[in-house]
Amino acid sequence: MTTFADLGLSQPVLQALDMKGYSTPTPIQEQAIPAVLKGRDLLGIAQTGTGKTAAFMLPGIDRLRENDKQIPFKSCRMLVLAPTRELAVQIADSARDYGALAGLKVQCIVGGTSVGKDRNKLHRGTDILVATPGRLLDLIDQKALNLNGIEVLILDEADQMLDLGFIHALRKIKELAPKERQTLFFSATMPKAIKELVSGFCNNPVQVSVTPQSTTAERIDQYLFMVQQDEKLSLLEMILKGRHDVPGTIERVLIFTRTKHGADRVVKRLSHAGIESNAIHGNKSQPQRQRALDEFRKGRVPILIATDVAARGIDIPGVSHVINYELPNVPEQYVHRIGRTARAGKEGIAIGFCAEDERAYLKDIRKVTGAELERLPLPDNFRAVVEGEGPTKPAPRTPMKRVNPRPLGQRKPQGDRRPQGERRPEGDRRPQGDRKPQQAHGSGGSGRPSGKGGGNGGGNGGGGDRGRGRGRPGGGGRPRSVNA
Repeated sequence: MTTFADLGLSQPVLQALDMKGYSTPTPIQEQAIPAVLKGRDLLGIAQTGTGKTAAFMLPGIDRLRENDKQIPFKSCRMLVLAPTRELAVQIADSARDYGALAGLKVQCIVGGTSVGKDRNKLHRGTDILVATPGRLLDLIDQKALNLNGIEVLILDEADQMLDLGFIHALRKIKELAPKERQTLFFSATMPKAIKELVSGFCNNPVQVSVTPQSTTAERIDQYLFMVQQDEKLSLLEMILKGRHDVPGTIERVLIFTRTKHGADRVVKRLSHAGIESNAIHGNKSQPQRQRALDEFRKGRVPILIATDVAARGIDIPGVSHVINYELPNVPEQYVHRIGRTARAGKEGIAIGFCAEDERAYLKDIRKVTGAELERLPLPDNFRAVVEGEGPTKPAPRTPMKRVNPRPLGQRKPQGDRRPQGERRPEGDRRPQGDRKPQQAHGSGGSGRPSGKGGGNGGGNGGGGDRGRGRGRPGGGGRPRSVNA
């Protein structure tokens, strides 16, 4: 049996692996590490969860140690690009673990965090930089980072970077990086676009493939429920509450939706049912996403709702079930989603919910992956739950209570007012002299001029010749300005 020592890794790296309890390389590591140590460019095709991170990080650390160059100012020696924030943070943590005894400096920059702090991180340069493409180019545009010192360039999950629209960013990074460098590509799938991108980045790369394109792990049992779209929440609640048996023991569940609003909606409805869960998606800040992952990893909140932004960024052993609450419209994403279970050699369960309008997605998934999903029956009492106490049925609306309820059509009490049409008694009439003076409108009473050439009329609308003085208003009118 091959060991890490047989692959030619240095003693500090072997000691770090021993500290983590790793002794036997995975197939992708066994094939990739010797080629990378020789300085060859490499294209690695391996399913998620097979150990790609160690396959490029271990020999990369050894190459940096062997060259023993000074850290470049505002630059890095090895650049690792990742499509999502979670994956970038995860790779950086692995780099620190593997390089703990190698004396290498590791930094990570991702979107959603302080740009000022990232500038400070890179001011003196670093050995290993793990980054998302968007934040990397932001810092380059601000003159806080350059790529002149790169010796090794690594693209992890390159196909998803294309799916997320990073193609222009990758081309710009390629132009800015030194032409004399080692380039490593790693991906779970191999579409035509990746082959074209590889030809522009790599020089005669070694290709390593340990699984056929777009196949799913053999350790994952895959199942399917045919259920209406508006009944999915009822079914999900019954499964999570243990009111319907599904294969495997539910311990830690990762649930995927297609949209951010869909993820929030599932969290809200589960909360109403007394089931605690968290969500991670693009509208969440990075601290919120990291907090949700930490609580999921530690088992404090064992249910996590995610969009595809997290499909390749969660490497948490112990995920017992992956539930595709909504099937992905890109069949390759199905591979990455269910790959979040069956980590570290364990087995896993994947369950899909398929509505009538998702049948085309299911057909594409079966065609691309070659997987046959075993259909499971709905619960015996499912229809009663949906039509009665199911969470998809809104609670009956309670009419608002009036502060002073009265029969419909009854007028509000008028107090001491006279009945309509009844005249005020003669004795109650207000004397003529007590009436309030009315404001004058139009022509007011004549006013006596207070100065030479005074106005002819007083009041608000009093007419008259314009003069230098003001007339005293008559009939209770207000004085009018000369310039009015």
